Amino acid sequence: MKHTIKLSLALAFFWWFNSGHTSVLMLSLAAISILFVLFIAHRMDAIDQDPVSIPLSFKIPGYFLWLTKEVILANLTVAKHIILGAKSISPTMTLIDATQKTDFGKVAYANSITLTPGTISVALEDDQILVHALLSESIDDLKTGEMDRRVTQVES
Repeated sequence: MKHTIKLSLALAFFWWFNSGHTSVLMLSLAAISILFVLFIAHRMDAIDQDPVSIPLSFKIPGYFLWLTKEVILANLTVAKHIILGAKSISPTMTLIDATQKTDFGKVAYANSITLTPGTISVALEDDQILVHALLSESIDDLKTGEMDRRVTQVES
């Protein structure tokens, strides 16, 4: 029941944040939609048996701001190398250690890597992520552990 309440509140906030509508009709339609999603999730046994919980932390907005900055910088770097041509890239693939304790943290780290232009998480096994990068310096940036550390902080 606790997970159902959390899910319904999360869905309601997400809907309101994205729509901004406050009319009775729109709020009624939102409530119907949320109840329908909860019904489907209940029928799938996806609520209350799921041991994975999403950590809600005050550190998440700071992480999103930092990640946005990194995505913008990576976009500029990739654009520069597109202009410079194919000879300026150095595609590489390597394993990166993930120090997160939960599956959610590891997935968040792998997704953060993929969100950053020029890098993609290919596989996630145990405590390592196979990463393909357009530039070898992108791998070097990941190996410094800054992104790993920030995801671990949000996780705890």
